[in-house]
Amino acid sequence: MNRTRLIAALLTLAALVLLLLVAVPAMGYVSWDTLVNTGSGPSPFPVNKQNEPTIAVNPIDQRVMVAGSNDEIDNAPAVGNDTSFTPGIGDSGVYFSFDGGRSWTQPTYTGWSARTGTPQVGDIGTLLWYYERGLVSDGDPVLAIGPILKNGAFSWQSGVRVYYANLTSNFSTVRTDRGFKGYEAIAVSRLDDPTPDRVAVKNNWMPPTIVSSRTSSVTFSDKEQLWADNAATSRYFGNVHVAWVSFRSNGKRGAPEPVFFSRSTNGGATWSAPKQLSAAADITYVGRQGTMIRTDSKGTVYVFWEGLDPTTKTNVQFMTRSFDGGRSFARPRIVARVVDVGRVDPVSGDLTFDGVAGARTDSFPAVDLANGAPTGEGATDLITLAWPDARKGLNNEEVLLTMSKDRGMTWTAPVNVAQRGDRPDFPAVAISPNGADVYVTYDGFLDPFRTNLTDSRRFQGVVRHADVTNGAIGDWTTVHREAIGDARASSANALTDEFLGDYNWIVATNDFAAAVWNDARNARIDRGVLAYRSSLLTSIPLPKPAPTVRTFGNTDIYGTVIADPTP
Repeated sequence: MNRTRLIAALLTLAALVLLLLVAVPAMGYVSWDTLVNTGSGPSPFPVNKQNEPTIAVNPIDQRVMVAGSNDEIDNAPAVGNDTSFTPGIGDSGVYFSFDGGRSWTQPTYTGWSARTGTPQVGDIGTLLWYYERGLVSDGDPVLAIGPILKNGAFSWQSGVRVYYANLTSNFSTVRTDRGFKGYEAIAVSRLDDPTPDRVAVKNNWMPPTIVSSRTSSVTFSDKEQLWADNAATSRYFGNVHVAWVSFRSNGKRGAPEPVFFSRSTNGGATWSAPKQLSAAADITYVGRQGTMIRTDSKGTVYVFWEGLDPTTKTNVQFMTRSFDGGRSFARPRIVARVVDVGRVDPVSGDLTFDGVAGARTDSFPAVDLANGAPTGEGATDLITLAWPDARKGLNNEEVLLTMSKDRGMTWTAPVNVAQRGDRPDFPAVAISPNGADVYVTYDGFLDPFRTNLTDSRRFQGVVRHADVTNGAIGDWTTVHREAIGDARASSANALTDEFLGDYNWIVATNDFAAAVWNDARNARIDRGVLAYRSSLLTSIPLPKPAPTVRTFGNTDIYGTVIADPTP
């Protein structure tokens, strides 16, 4: 064995020993229910509004977790019927747990804030250093954790780096020193070795870096995904990857919308020129959406998205692979057929899941891969792909899941993994690094699609689990069901319809899974708002009202940690 390989082997062994020493034993985990966005109160609207959660677990110390969401905590409280976003205020919330998800904290930093009602420099609970860079954090968060680069090499012994990707806009479109061209860009924030003391200090966060460079003045970058190559056996261990959809002409339907990809080989300090992975033309209502990225134990990069098969004119899940660390990609291939959930809403024009003026929905792919992280040893490289599907018709929606045992060459027949009686939406999937356990979480709707706003629209967070044996999935069981809320109590800022975001999230270790989801148990419906929404379906709409119910719109992020049910 040469010197380089000997050093690599010793580092891998050391990482494994360190992981065994600090990982929390599986028997210490039970299913519980925890509020994640602890900095936000139950009122007023829209400050009490969170959605689109994401979560990551430190693979070296699994007691440490970081989560994010769209969080309007720093916006101005509504005054009368003015419930709009406050210009210049960030919306990317960040939260930490240092006890394995039993409790969460939302740090307070300084930045541009409207908590007092007047925009000014003040306390924030969202991503920092954006205002100082002439930027605004605009949500759609995704988290990943990778090793730190030190002395020219990535190593878990050097520590862990948290990466937080989100949308960003310019603080002011009037300024001549704007950070980028276009309406929205993709930016990444970074923090090393999170501890309670380090998290509390603003200067421990690195300023955000713009990933989606070379944009035009009409570009709206969106639907981004982030991943760190986290298996030490990978040839490209430590590289960080971002994919997104570049909506042209500010996202107008029919405008080009190609999928782009960029990578960083130096810990997120700089990023490669964006590489186009798909065609650009938009020839479908749903469009090209929902990117996902994973890497296997050898360093193969997999990028997924939903789009249109130009041959059959049906929606599909696409996949493309890179065998050189993201420098080049193979031609995209179709891996699954999709029937999108939802109905086109006459109020919003979006697909809605639960009823008219309801919750926006999608059938984006959810992906995870058993790459053996953090060491890469014992990896099966099984790939799991899930999405919500309506091929059985309205009110018979499913979460379909397919797997690949040969690095994406072939895929199993899709099977429904949701519990009978649920109308599942916003699913996420996770597979343990050793490939022995697979989990899904979703919002389970309990009522049929509503054509009125008087009947309930109940939903709750759900977590399901199955064992994997020799690449085959066993029986699915529900391991967690949450408190029930009513989606009508959620709201877009304009009050015209509900809003639960686009996704939930789940991650898995060999010992447990950690899930986060959108939750409306603490929100209450406002009859005046419902009357307003109903009027929008008629030719005589009512004036926009002022919310009068204290906890209207109070959607939260809740989470749970569940031990492997069959260790």
